[in-house]
Amino acid sequence: MSNLAIQANPDGPIVGSDGLARPAWATEGMLQAYYDTEWGMPVHDERGMFERLSLEVFQSGLSWATILRKREAFRVAFDGFDPDIVAGYTDADVQRLKSNSEIIRNGAKISATISNAASARRLREDGGLAKFIWSFKPATTPAPQNFSDIPTSSKESTELSAALRALGFKFVGPTNMFALMEAIGIVDTHLVGSHRRGSSGIWSVEKPKQARSKK
Repeated sequence: MSNLAIQANPDGPIVGSDGLARPAWATEGMLQAYYDTEWGMPVHDERGMFERLSLEVFQSGLSWATILRKREAFRVAFDGFDPDIVAGYTDADVQRLKSNSEIIRNGAKISATISNAASARRLREDGGLAKFIWSFKPATTPAPQNFSDIPTSSKESTELSAALRALGFKFVGPTNMFALMEAIGIVDTHLVGSHRRGSSGIWSVEKPKQARSKK
């Protein structure tokens, strides 16, 4: 049985037995730990950014829980997501990855990850992958009260998608890129009321409106 408190609005923040409010998708187990410690926190290093981008590639069409369960296996299979190593993968490496039952054995996504590594290396001439992706940070961030308020894409994620595709990146659609922007703190889509709202330090936390005193 779930240890979650009964909520009048299950679409909003859910308060768990620990007294902390989270969205419904992050209320238990592995997903809760990920939400509490990592999701929405800034990533600025190349390898970390390439890993997040690659995991979004593999997540396309699947649940994020599936990717998290296989994350360590992905790291081993892709040499810690080092772009220099991955960009040099041969046909033998592709076959090795396709035969690895511990990861997602999708040939198109495997090939895209190798191609994306080469594109990431080329971006070093212009400051690197992380700097490039962060350059699409919007002027404001959403402030969702409920899960249904959270957008699945934005003008900036659409622009980032187009820019990455122009540089040779694959599987980087606007929805994937918005999910990446959420995961690394470029936008803060923690629900207003969640204990993680504003935890990235990038965006200020909305203060509750105070009622005006009557004179």
